[in-house]
Amino acid sequence: MLKKKNVFILSLGIMLGVFMGICASVIAEQKIVEPVTTVEDVLPYEELRTFTEIFGRIKRDYVEPISDKKLLEDAIRGMLSGLDPHSAFLVADEYQQLKEGTTGRFGGLGIEVTMENGLVKVVSPIDDTPAKRAGIKTGDLIVRLDDQPVKGMALGDAVKLMRGEPGSKILLTIIREGEGAPLKITVTRDIIKVKSVKSRMLEKGYGYVRISSFQSGTGENLKEALAALKKENTGDLKGLVLDLRNNPGGVLNAAVEVSDAFIKSGLIVYTEGRIENSEMRFNAAPDDLINGAPIVVLINAGSASASEIVAGALQDQKRAVIMGEKSFGKGSVQTILPTSGGSAVKLTTARYYTPSGRSIQAEGIEPDIALARVKLEALESSEFKPVKEADLSHHLENGNGKEDKSDGQQDQDNEALEKDYPLYQALTLLKGISIMKK
Repeated sequence: MLKKKNVFILSLGIMLGVFMGICASVIAEQKIVEPVTTVEDVLPYEELRTFTEIFGRIKRDYVEPISDKKLLEDAIRGMLSGLDPHSAFLVADEYQQLKEGTTGRFGGLGIEVTMENGLVKVVSPIDDTPAKRAGIKTGDLIVRLDDQPVKGMALGDAVKLMRGEPGSKILLTIIREGEGAPLKITVTRDIIKVKSVKSRMLEKGYGYVRISSFQSGTGENLKEALAALKKENTGDLKGLVLDLRNNPGGVLNAAVEVSDAFIKSGLIVYTEGRIENSEMRFNAAPDDLINGAPIVVLINAGSASASEIVAGALQDQKRAVIMGEKSFGKGSVQTILPTSGGSAVKLTTARYYTPSGRSIQAEGIEPDIALARVKLEALESSEFKPVKEADLSHHLENGNGKEDKSDGQQDQDNEALEKDYPLYQALTLLKGISIMKK
C-alpha cells in the first residue's frame, strides 16, 4: 500500500511541476512562459523518492492525523522560503489580497513587510494608514502579534494575522534600534485605501509630488498631479521635489511610467534572469512633462524596489539629484505563477539594473547628497531674537521707494525646516539650481 501511495505522490509531483512551468504570469502583464525543457530533464527522481518516503512516514507515524493538502502546501512553502525572502506560496485568499494591493484598496494595518532572521521586518509604513498613524517605523522588527511569537512563523501566516476586520485591534511588540526595551504598539485595523500620488505647491514656482506606492494607476495619477501644479502655478515649474521616502515599491510598469514622465530618451531599466521572459528593456518616450525643470528626489531606507528603479533611472540619466539616505536595496523581480485551486507561487525570476548597469540588489541607491537623520527642535519663543535695522525706532526708509517687508517668507521656510528637514533642504537646493541657471 505504501508503495502505491508513493507512486501516486510522485506522479502528482510531476503533474504539478509541469503545470507550474507553463502557467507563468507577471502582475499587470499576464505573460505566458513556455517550457524550455522536458520534465525528464528537470525532475530529480532520487530526491523525489526520498520526499515520498518521508511523506509516507509522516502520514503513518505522526502523533496526530494530518491531511495530504496541508503536508503538500507546507512542503511547497518550505521549498520557496529557502530561496529568498520574497519567494512564497500564496493560497487563494493570499493571492487575492496581493492583487488587491496593486489596485490601491485592501484591508489591514498598512505596512510593507519582509522576513529577517525569522522576524517580521517593516520595510515601510504606508502613508495615511493605521500603522503610520500609530508610529510604526521603517526598520522595526515585529517579535509578537498579540500573544503569538513571530519567530518560526511563515511570512504569509504573519500577514494573515495582521489582517482582520476593520475596527479590530492588534498589539504589536516591536524591537526598534536605539530603544532599550521592546515597544508595545496597538494598531486598529482598517480598510486601506492608498492614494499613491499627492501633490502641492511648496511656494511659487516649486512643486512637490509624493508617491507613497506604485500601483497600476500611478503613472496616470502623476500626469494629473503635474498638470494641476502647472495650472496652480500659472505656467511651467521652476523645480520639483519628488518624494519617494518610505515607498515600498509595487508594480514595475508604474515605476517605468513615472521615470518616463521626466526622461526624454534613453534606457530606464532592464531586467535579466534565466528564462527568456525575464529579460526586458524599457526605454523612455520623447517627452518631459515639466520641460527640463530641475528635480530633487528624496529617498530613505524605506525606499524599495520600484522606488529604486525610479531613483536609479533619474540618477543615471543625470535628470535629477538624489537626496537623503541610502535606499533599501531590493533589486529583484517577482513573477506570479498561478496554480490550480486559485493559489499561486510568487517566485523571484530576475534582477533589475539601472541604465548604467548597476544592480541594486542588497546594495541600494546611494544618494548624491546624503542627509543624516537629525531631530530638530524649534527654539523657544522666549529665546533672544537678533535686532535688525528695521526694528530700530525712527530708522531711515529704504530710499528706493520700497516698503518695509516682513519676514513672512522666512517664517514659512523655518516652519518647513521644523516639520521636514530633508524637504527643506531639497527646496533650498532647487532654488540654488534655479538661481545658477539664470
